Amino acid sequence: MDAMKIITEGMIKAEKPAFNVGDTVRVSVRIKEGERERLQAFEGTVIAKKHGGIAETFTVRRSSYGVGVERVFPMNSPFVEKVEVIRRGRVRRAKLYYLRSRTGKAAKTKEQLR
Repeated sequence: MDAMKIITEGMIKAEKPAFNVGDTVRVSVRIKEGERERLQAFEGTVIAKKHGGIAETFTVRRSSYGVGVERVFPMNSPFVEKVEVIRRGRVRRAKLYYLRSRTGKAAKTKEQLR
């Protein structure tokens, strides 16, 4: 049991980005193409956060050329370079799966005033 705790301590990121479901975020992902590495940004609305601890994930959804695109990012992945909060959203649900059936302005969330 203690050995498992030691293994997972090094894998969990020291600073977790502070964002919630409903926020619009820009996730910088490290992509490896052959010998080269580059950062690719994926911007969209966080529709779900799952689990906790080492297996924690979050799902980001955006519309690209009229097609809905979702990506699931592991929170502690070394390929997720940084998560920037673009806009804070005000929502009343833990999971925003209902946004999948909406398009255009109906798929927007209200902005939270802080």
